[in-house]
Amino acid sequence: MEEKLKLYRLVPIAADDDPNWLGAKSHAEVLVAARTTGDARIVAAERELDFMDVDAAPAEDKTTKMASVFRNEKLYTVIEVNNGKDYHERGVVEGSIGVDTIISTQV
Repeated sequence: MEEKLKLYRLVPIAADDDPNWLGAKSHAEVLVAARTTGDARIVAAERELDFMDVDAAPAEDKTTKMASVFRNEKLYTVIEVNNGKDYHERGVVEGSIGVDTIISTQV
């Protein structure tokens, strides 16, 4: 039996000059299909570029998924959206998540 997922809207709530951004940038609003609000944050974070995906520090076995702006409750809030549609696949439904958050050391 397929799992029914809910639709969640991740909305930036911090001002552009909020120190919690730590130099990161907002991806604007994103809609994701996920199991819970916490899972919605994980789904969005998984779409961001990770250090392990490119030739960039910190190192071979280190990940930056936990440092995603989507996981920070001071930067993004998660709102359940009831649009009457059924979703069966976890993922980003609408919105753009940039992959320019990490710069490769290769030129």
